[in-house]
Amino acid sequence: MIRQAYRGLASFARRDVVLTIAILLAVLSAFFVPPSPAYLSYIDWDTLCLLFSLMAVMKGFQQEGFFQSMGSALLRRAGSTRRMVLVLVFLPFFCSMAITNDVSLITFVPFGLAVLKLAQQEELAVPLVALQTLAANLGSMLTPMGNPQNLYLYSRSGMGFGELCAVMLPYVLLSGICLLGLSVLRPSHPNAPPRVNTRRTNPRRLGMWGAWFLLCLLGLFGAVPSWAVAALVLIFLFLRERPVLRAVDYSLLGTFAAFFLFIGNLSAIPWFQQLLSSVLQGREVLVSVLVSQAVSNVPAALLLSGFTEDWTGLLIGCNLGGLGTLIASMASLISYKQVSREYPQQRGKYLLWFTASNAGMLLLLLLEHQALRALF
Repeated sequence: MIRQAYRGLASFARRDVVLTIAILLAVLSAFFVPPSPAYLSYIDWDTLCLLFSLMAVMKGFQQEGFFQSMGSALLRRAGSTRRMVLVLVFLPFFCSMAITNDVSLITFVPFGLAVLKLAQQEELAVPLVALQTLAANLGSMLTPMGNPQNLYLYSRSGMGFGELCAVMLPYVLLSGICLLGLSVLRPSHPNAPPRVNTRRTNPRRLGMWGAWFLLCLLGLFGAVPSWAVAALVLIFLFLRERPVLRAVDYSLLGTFAAFFLFIGNLSAIPWFQQLLSSVLQGREVLVSVLVSQAVSNVPAALLLSGFTEDWTGLLIGCNLGGLGTLIASMASLISYKQVSREYPQQRGKYLLWFTASNAGMLLLLLLEHQALRALF
């Protein structure tokens, strides 16, 4: 019995490493700050409600095959390998602004690999997936719903939608220009547009999910309480769309909740709060980037947000911090798993491509940040 329980826990830990770490940190911190009703105040319920609602609605769009159909329609105009790569790279770049970076990669990496096989261009698989991963992480920086850390910082800081977009716009514009350059580096060859089999979308159901997405945006803009949006989405899914309800990433919600408890407990320890606040003071961007390399940018945003009031610096640092190591953004692991499954012999080559492109882009954006600081 004990052995079976141990195996179950070990299996859970391997499957959800970040959630396991978050739970362990929350439990350890409880030894310093005993459990009390104050724990409930640690949790940012607005962020959890909005995150659940957006994830559920995007999962609905995904299961309808909407994003694959859109990509297939764009590919019909791609008459060369260069155009094909451009379409496959900029699909996750632009889509991640609305559907999050992880949903973009779950959708468009397998789609891109299928397209390359049909076009007999599988030698492009490694550079393409590396660029798609970079594109999803870069494009998602622009909006609150682009990635989980943006949604959290947007909710916590009180920033306006336009304000957040304006802060990140210079970095996203430079990123788009660089992605364009990287995508056209290789020689181009004429290529018949591949016909990709995608399921036929139902306009009525797409309209339904579109209406729910508009409701999520109303919650994002504060026109409707976030708890009301989450409650309506939950009731609808339970009554009409249970497969979508089961497909929501509850481990991410659990990770947020556990980190909220951990950070709340740390904030209640005076000496630790003073220490971390002094380390962060005036170094929010650099510290956020460095911490993200080790624990990924979502936990970095959750951890550091309790010890600084510089929301702009934290926003920039945690977004740029998603570049660099493979775990700097957990969404990047989605692509790595796809490449490992499809081309196991090319994992080393992929890591080289991924690391080189990420490190170069991170350095460039940090230099841009320094230039913007000097100007303004």
